[in-house]
Order: sequence, then structure tokens, then C-alpha cells
Amino acid sequence: MNSLESRLQLGLFLSLLLLAGILIWGGGYALQQVAESYVSTRLEHDAESVLRALNHPSRHKKIRMGRLTPVYLQPFSGHYFQVQIEGEEMIRSRSLWDQTLEIPDLAQGEVQILYLNGPEQQPLLVRVAGYQKRSQQLTLAVAEDLSEINQQIGRYQRNFLFAALTAIALLLLVQRLVVRHTLQRLDQVPQDMKRLERGEISQLSESVPDEVQPLVQEFNRILALLGQRLERSRNALGNLAHAIKTPLSLLQREIESNRFSSLEAQRQQLQTQAERIQRITERELRRARLAGAGTPGQRFDAAAEMNALITSLRLLHSAKRLDIHCSHAFQSPLPLDREDILELLGNLLDNACKWARQQVRCELSANTEIFQITIEDDGPGVSAADLDRLTQRGVRIDENMEGHGLGLAIVRDIVKLYSGEIRFLRSSQLGGLQILVRLALHH
Repeated sequence: MNSLESRLQLGLFLSLLLLAGILIWGGGYALQQVAESYVSTRLEHDAESVLRALNHPSRHKKIRMGRLTPVYLQPFSGHYFQVQIEGEEMIRSRSLWDQTLEIPDLAQGEVQILYLNGPEQQPLLVRVAGYQKRSQQLTLAVAEDLSEINQQIGRYQRNFLFAALTAIALLLLVQRLVVRHTLQRLDQVPQDMKRLERGEISQLSESVPDEVQPLVQEFNRILALLGQRLERSRNALGNLAHAIKTPLSLLQREIESNRFSSLEAQRQQLQTQAERIQRITERELRRARLAGAGTPGQRFDAAAEMNALITSLRLLHSAKRLDIHCSHAFQSPLPLDREDILELLGNLLDNACKWARQQVRCELSANTEIFQITIEDDGPGVSAADLDRLTQRGVRIDENMEGHGLGLAIVRDIVKLYSGEIRFLRSSQLGGLQILVRLALHH
């Protein structure tokens, strides 16, 4: 159970149910004690009446019935007494009929309260006490049926239970409304997350309940830290490339000078390595320019990004006057990281522009599961043997090789990150290389 609302409702329900149970039991117990105390007091008064009704042992009638309350004369009335006189016959009320109460013999002054089953299984409260009258030791038991009292207490407990359950239901309903109204303030967090993905904001709003504010603040802190690290990495990479570019140009000039004319083999080797470093430097500078500025975690919006990317590529390859065209039908951002897709497209399109004669075509499409990129150019293409090698797992053809120079390390890493695949084909329309990339939208 992960729902906070469900947990709060369950906790409140169990707490109220426990409280209602305690109140029902405690209230019933208190009523039982009060009722039994009242009955016990009444039995004590009835015992005194029975004592006054007892005749002298010498008389034929042991008790004067006229002095007794009529309920003791009616069979099974629920009011009973029984007298055990030492050495004499037991005296019972007519209400007992032929029944006998099992009571102990008590000495004078001793009192016991017993709970016995009487006639017709009536639950009786019995007051037993020891007395001495006219030098005779006797034990007198007076009992009363508790059935009516127990029924009244049971009725009270049932009514209280119904009222408690109704109150619990109302409280749960009120709590649900209060919790939902309170949690509505948290709806802003997922909305801000979506806006953050679309690049509309750079951090989450901190206008949230105090209990959640530390979490949002920590998230914003980490987000800002990641953004700063990404920006520092880009700046460091660009600065490094710029720093290398000038000494590298001087090194190339020195290599091309006549000082190495007598060491042609060594000069060629140095020239090759210098040109390789130059290409790597230019590639990193292009990547920094193509990536631009963006919020970490922002989604890729083809409608907003592709025009800027194509414009940058045209400026980078302005000397070739290329016809670069990209087609897509996206109106909303895709669930793909902006930086990853721009880096992927930037690498592939830059490579296509490098080898194209006049035309570069890019087509972006997607369904519910796959995002597909198709890039082709009208360059010299790749031989069938190199196409087979490019599709093999683990093969890396760097930019210093003849034919299409592909920085496959970056491309393959991004494709692998999105559980995708990359294929290299011969373009049937333009005649050059065709690159087909498929990425999972929900990786």
C-alpha cells in the first residue's frame, strides 16, 4: 500500500475502531458495575425484610409470608431468597418453587456476592450473608435475576456501536476530503516535472507544503549541480579544443617547413598525427556548438531544434553550399534526452555533410515504441566490405580512415543507452551512405 491517503485512512479507521471498542467495553462494564451495585443494595434491604419476617423457631410457621414482597411469592419471578438455619430445615421463597441455591454457610458478619444460574437458567446476582437471630446461627441468601439488566446493557452497546460506526464513516469521509484537498498542492510537483522535461523551467517550484519542501529543495540543488557540471564539462572541452588549436597550427606549419625535407618519412608521420589531432579538435568544437545551451533532462523537440541544427551545419560547411533537408511531423517533444539526440544527430549529419557532394537528407519518424533516424548523402559511399564491417559488433572506424570517417564511439554509446540499433546501407536515391538508427522511446 503506497498511497498516503489510503495509509492515513487505514490508520484513522483502526484508531477510531480501537477507541470505539474501548468505549463500548468500558461503558458496558461501568453500567454493569453501577447496576449490580444498585441491585446489591436492594438485596441488602430485602435481606433485612426477610430477617424481620422470620418467626421464632418454636412456632409452626417459620416465616410470615404476609411481610414479604409479593415478588417472592410468584414462581420464577426472578426474586428469590433462601435461609439455612443451623440445625433446622431450609426455608425457601415460593418463587424458587422446588429449586435450591448452592450457597456456602457463613459466619455472622460475613458477606459474599455470588453469580449463579437460577431457575430456568436465569443469571442471578446472589447476596449471601451470615446472621445470628435469637441465639441461632443462620445464612441468608437473597437473589435477583439480571436478565433484564443484561439485555438493557447489550442494547446500549449495540446502539453505541452503530453510532460509533456511523461517526467513524463520517470522520473517514471528512478526512478523505481534507487529505485530498491538502494533497492537491502536491499536484504542482509532477506538473513542474513535465515542464522541466519540456525545458520551460530550470527548477521545481518550492511553493509546496513544509513536509515536502526539503525534498524539492534537495532535488533542485542536485539539478543545479548537474547543470553546473555539464556546463563546466562543455566549457572545459571547448577551452581545451581552442587551446590546442593554436599550438597545433604552429606545429603543422613547422612540419611543412623545409627543416624536415631530409626526413620525409618522419615528416609524413608527424603530419598524419597532427592532422588527426586537428580533426578531433574540430569535431569537439562542432559538438560544443551543436549542443548549445539547454536544461539537463530536457526532452528533444524536433520542431524547435532541427532548424537551428540545420542552420549550424550549413554555416559549418558553407564552402560546399550543401542542400541539407530534414523532414519530420512532430508537433510535441519526444521522451528522449535533448543533449543525447542533438549529439547523435550532430555527429551523423556532420559526417554526412563532410562527405556529401551536394545533398544531405534526414528523415525523423516515430511510432509508439520506436524513434527512427534516416540520414543519407550523395557522397562516394562505403564499399560493401566496409558496410559489413560497420555493422559488426565492436568495430570502430575512426575519422582518420579512408572513405567515410565515422566517430562511431559516441554514436554507438548513445544507441546502446536507448536499447537501439544502427545500420549502414547504400542509399538507393542519393548513391552515398545511408545510416538508419532506431531508438526505444521507453528504454
